[in-house]
Amino acid sequence: MREYGNSKTNEWVNRLIWGDNLPVLEALIHDSQVFGKVRLIYIDPPFATNQTFRIGNGGRTATISSSDYDDHAYHDKILGRDYIEFLRKRVALLRELLADDGSIYVHIDCKVGHYVKVMLDEVFGQENFINDITRIKCNPKNFSRKGYGNLKDMILFYSKSKDYIWNEPHVKMADEEILRLFPKVDKNGNRYTTTPLHAPGETRNGKTGQLWKELLPPKGRHWRVSPEELDKLDKAGRIEWSSTGNPRRIIYAHEKVLKGKKLQDIWEFKDPQYPSYPTEKNLDMLKLIVEASSNPNDIVLDCFAGSGTTLVAAERKGRRWIGIDSSQAAIRVIENRMLFEGKFSPISVFRVDEDL
Repeated sequence: MREYGNSKTNEWVNRLIWGDNLPVLEALIHDSQVFGKVRLIYIDPPFATNQTFRIGNGGRTATISSSDYDDHAYHDKILGRDYIEFLRKRVALLRELLADDGSIYVHIDCKVGHYVKVMLDEVFGQENFINDITRIKCNPKNFSRKGYGNLKDMILFYSKSKDYIWNEPHVKMADEEILRLFPKVDKNGNRYTTTPLHAPGETRNGKTGQLWKELLPPKGRHWRVSPEELDKLDKAGRIEWSSTGNPRRIIYAHEKVLKGKKLQDIWEFKDPQYPSYPTEKNLDMLKLIVEASSNPNDIVLDCFAGSGTTLVAAERKGRRWIGIDSSQAAIRVIENRMLFEGKFSPISVFRVDEDL
């Protein structure tokens, strides 16, 4: 066992565990600090590619290598039904480790992703499926094979229950998008747009169907707010009246731009150009996931830790973490990344056959 940083007795220490993740997860089931307390799990398991991944002796990897001088990272040799069963055993244990308000993200490719989803529906329940996120992973390429270019993989997002942690992520609006969505400019130079004051659905007896400023909502529609609220908006200068007397609500660009727009289920987080480990994922993407589905001091777990991007994201966002990988090369990469971070929480590095 190796330790980094200073820890106090009985204080949580982040764990980096070298070994087969199945017995490690089985051991964590009996750990009172972990069982039922993990708030977020992200895994990027092998994609059943039938390939061996290695790290070049220059310390970086961008391709699959077969050189005897390269450092073995991991084998991706489990295929078909064996692969789904391999994953199912681990996912079933991961579900037990999750808190009731926890969630899991499974990053997978399109060749096996649909089979994996059926398995996840079985383990977590189809009612706890949240999103199938499309991740654009690279720039367009000129493929020689017949078919469309492959730019994406998928992330399957599940919760343990309907009461899961969710911190709504928003993304910055591009300048051209602001110009398109907010085409008008007021006398003070503020960009804005207008929206109808009414919405579909007729209200016969409620306030939102009543007369306001000698106007009724159009047939089959109702006011979005009560006449009293409409008076307040009008008094505040938040209603624009057309030359024909049609009122519309004013929405200013700066109000929307500050918050950003709601993130959708198509993401563009491209892989690092010069990864330190095969299949290394985008750090900004992992930071987004960590922030969206956990809170500070929550436990984040990755049992296919690879390059440690999940752990770095958790560390930077003030979360506790557990990382597991069967590859010595992966453990070395993660240790080096944490040391490069400079300031990090205490870490214990275990070898499963010696320390657990």
